[in-house]
Amino acid sequence: MSTKQKPADRALHLEQFLPYRLNVVGFFASRALGRVYGTRFGIGIPEWRVIAQLGEFGQLTSRDIGELSQMHKTKVSRAVTELDKRGLVTRSENRADRREAFVALTPAGQRIYAQIVPLALAFEERWVEGIAAEELRTFERVLAVLTERGRHLAGAYHAEEA
Repeated sequence: MSTKQKPADRALHLEQFLPYRLNVVGFFASRALGRVYGTRFGIGIPEWRVIAQLGEFGQLTSRDIGELSQMHKTKVSRAVTELDKRGLVTRSENRADRREAFVALTPAGQRIYAQIVPLALAFEERWVEGIAAEELRTFERVLAVLTERGRHLAGAYHAEEA
């Protein structure tokens, strides 16, 4: 007789459920970091993600930004529109596909990116302070596996696969 429990035989304790816990950690990280760029620069999480992607990769389409930052296209569109109004990004025609435009940081957007990056990196250092380097390397490996498995499940999940 097998001692392995079926999923229906186990109780779900949300506080111990890994997907929930990852979401909570992400929420606190976004909220805390959002205070840094929200207070100093008056931008929200979606705007920061757009600036961060453009700062790292240069000119991108809104679709590219959405895929890189895991944001829905309407959220990307709103963020780009807000940043455009503030003079932090520009849009230029994509001659290969006129349905979309290329988005790039303006010099003002580049200055904000350059100011936020050291603050974000300092935040990250403070957040992981006290965690041993080997533990962080292990965590990074596990996080990479969970990210890839999550990407697979999000794209191909069916109840019978659970």
